[in-house]
Amino acid sequence: MSSWPGLDDPHLALVGNAPEIGDHGRAIDGASCVVRFNNAAGFGGPAGSRVTLLALVNRGGQARAWVEDDGFLDRPVIRQARTYLLAFPELSPDEEGAHERVCWTAPLRDKLAHRPVHVLPSALHDRARQQLAPRVSGTPNPSTGFLVALAILEGRSPSLPPIDVYGFGFAGWSGHPWDAERDWFTACGEAGRLRLHPPAAS
Repeated sequence: MSSWPGLDDPHLALVGNAPEIGDHGRAIDGASCVVRFNNAAGFGGPAGSRVTLLALVNRGGQARAWVEDDGFLDRPVIRQARTYLLAFPELSPDEEGAHERVCWTAPLRDKLAHRPVHVLPSALHDRARQQLAPRVSGTPNPSTGFLVALAILEGRSPSLPPIDVYGFGFAGWSGHPWDAERDWFTACGEAGRLRLHPPAAS
């Protein structure tokens, strides 16, 4: 984790994609390190115009669309990011889907080769599920936002100021345990590791 830029910067902003993020652009751009996700909703507008690290989903249809998009590298958030983070470990050929490609790690890494690219390891995913398991029934499927937040907290000194969290609405794909993730973020806020700025419509 130490090779990620800005991980130990005193003012780190973690910016989700909730459409009702509110007008936090000035505060976000004032952070020394700004972490964003995927298509970075609100980038260049109410969510600010700076990005240090961009986390991208590297499995499924969204990843395929990026790989096949000739203009992907021209997107402002792609051009400005100093480092890219792929959320899922690369699948081996025998782990791939039988009828449709699932993992786009290799082509995304090749496409983004002009900057450092990191991949979250399987062990981090295991720890994320362990964190969420007491709050859910069955095996939890953590969101990318949860995985990245956990990775940053694990690699960041607890003596540093709390991370400012914007635009996390804890809603979206029904397969993620949103209530459990909200509880975990709240607990981290109470422990002084995160400082939550709830979306305007929450």
